[in-house]
Amino acid sequence: MNLNWLLRMARWARRRPSMLQVKIVFTVVAIAALIYGLDHFGLWPDWARIERAPRFPK
Repeated sequence: MNLNWLLRMARWARRRPSMLQVKIVFTVVAIAALIYGLDHFGLWPDWARIERAPRFPK
């Protein structure tokens, strides 16, 4: 683990994020999980998908 991550965790332990920040993070994670789930089960519309460019051999 990086020293920066340890310092960040110590800062969070001393001064926790507000309830609004926690709700925002959980909302973003829930939206991302919903989009992933829709795409995984084939319910995501085709117009919203990104087509990868073909990879040419070197």
